[in-house]
Amino acid sequence: MQVVLVALLVAGCFVYAAWTLMPRAAKQALATALLKRPLPPFAAAFLRRHAVATTGCACDGCDAGARPAEASAAVEKPITFHRRRQS
Repeated sequence: MQVVLVALLVAGCFVYAAWTLMPRAAKQALATALLKRPLPPFAAAFLRRHAVATTGCACDGCDAGARPAEASAAVEKPITFHRRRQS
């Protein structure tokens, strides 16, 4: 029983590492191919997110609330230098 549990754990870690290190194009192709099979709803939702082409920056909309470029470029921020303490 212990060997089976360890084998399942190692297989799961292998799949996670392979998916994480896989290029975006390979993820899209694999997700599209797997979506043609009957899957549980949580797995299908996960694969649908990865089957859609994105911008390639891995941001996924995190900059949606950012200020316009010209407004953020006009703001000057002073630089403050701090001396090290001499001991």
